[in-house]
Amino acid sequence: MNLKALIRDVPDFPNKGVLFRDISPLLKNPDALDFVAHKLVEGIDLSRVEYFAGIESRGFILAMLLSATHKKGFMPIRKAGKLPPPVFQTSYDLEYGKATIELPPGTGNIMIIDDVLATGGTLQAAIDLSRQAGYKVEHVAVLINLTFLNKMKFNDSEIHSVLQY
Repeated sequence: MNLKALIRDVPDFPNKGVLFRDISPLLKNPDALDFVAHKLVEGIDLSRVEYFAGIESRGFILAMLLSATHKKGFMPIRKAGKLPPPVFQTSYDLEYGKATIELPPGTGNIMIIDDVLATGGTLQAAIDLSRQAGYKVEHVAVLINLTFLNKMKFNDSEIHSVLQY
């Protein structure tokens, strides 16, 4: 399936010089969603995963898709101030600013999901935050890896992704 045909390039968004990869057209396509729901976990031992943790906001959509498809729980990794206490919190640099994410304390094995891996700041912060909050991060996957912007690895392996640019 040609998923790249369902990704819309938006130049200079959210800031000048940034090429935003809009997954909205892909989300409208039920066949593409089914394809993605299986490709994101291809080669993953799902018996070791209890929850899919989605990073706000588009990571929520993908993690919920995986949770429903593969009969696992869902956990939101939220922007600061969106979850009731108690929460763990971490701040990090974005390619065009700063951000803070939060997660309630807990236990269990998780797979972290996001839409796009750019420089890796958000994904690394989510990994660190999940561990700090008490979870064991078993796997990490993204729909799109902008490989020209990062060389990020998880457990000494390339980040699992469906599309690479």
